Amino acid sequence: MPKIVAQKKDWLKLGYKLFSEKGISGIVVENMAKNLNCNKSSFYWHFKTKKEFIRQMVNYWVENKTKKIIEITSAEDNASQKLNTLIEITYSKMPYLDFVFYLKRYAVKDKMISKIIDDVDNQRIEYVKELLKENGYKDKEAKIKASLLYKHLIGFYEMTRYKELDSKYMTEVKKEIEQIIDI
Repeated sequence: MPKIVAQKKDWLKLGYKLFSEKGISGIVVENMAKNLNCNKSSFYWHFKTKKEFIRQMVNYWVENKTKKIIEITSAEDNASQKLNTLIEITYSKMPYLDFVFYLKRYAVKDKMISKIIDDVDNQRIEYVKELLKENGYKDKEAKIKASLLYKHLIGFYEMTRYKELDSKYMTEVKKEIEQIIDI
């Protein structure tokens, strides 16, 4: 017999995974309830609408893929270690990389989500800019280099998202990054 209520975080994790695989078409409450072995009323216990669910799922993404990474890298002892840890984390092959791809497509119709994406992009660039300033770059140069690094990361994911990476890929990534900044 199915349980009546799945935890909110269970719904968000599953939604994040399914959205990463199929975009908005992957968010089907009935199918998600089956996957979580619960009734679909559990979904509506936590989320009034599918749109609210999407927004909370986006907040889950912001917390886990931006704020948590900033928190981890900020804990390092010095600016150089912070930057190297950031590179190691962000260029790691992670599951659910297509989340942002589908989110940007969804954001075309939802201006609030579009604004969140823009805010996240700006927050990430600003964080890297501050790391670069800690590493000795002047403000204007740090801003440009931070933007270039972020665009490199996006290009890296786009070019490798369906490829198996060999054990040497991080060495190649760092060689490319060294063309932009000193690491």
